[in-house]
Amino acid sequence: MEFNFLAILVAALSSFVVGFIWYNPKIFGTIWMKEAGLSQEQAEKGNMLKIFGLTFIYAFMLAFMMPNLVIHQTGALSMIGGPMMIENAKPSYSVFMADYGDAFRSFKHGALHGFISGIFIALPIVSINGLFEQKSWKYMAIQAGYWTTILTIMGAIICGWK
Repeated sequence: MEFNFLAILVAALSSFVVGFIWYNPKIFGTIWMKEAGLSQEQAEKGNMLKIFGLTFIYAFMLAFMMPNLVIHQTGALSMIGGPMMIENAKPSYSVFMADYGDAFRSFKHGALHGFISGIFIALPIVSINGLFEQKSWKYMAIQAGYWTTILTIMGAIICGWK
């Protein structure tokens, strides 16, 4: 099982596509800005190079970790010490990978695990932050929905793209 750098890159970039749609004023953008306490003028004052540059780095970091959440075979690979140890692995590893190397490697299965990650990782993190920041439930729903959608799409891309 090889590391698919291109899938990771595309998954990271997908956060921009979804963000462009999700935060469009005709979808959730206007509501989100109101609930976040931002005006259009304040939003436009941000350093876009910094915002989008760091957003890509963070999205890439997230996508980089997604194989561990959505591809079952990464567990077997980690049990032998990682990709560098394949040559030294016991014969049982090769037999296992021959039998199950592509098991559950589909876009649908990756989307399922990505969605579960969104519900059980992103939703609690966004909601805890929102509670302490005294944000509205609308704000938390928009943010958690975005991250759950992103993780679902990232999971589908990373698991399904062999």
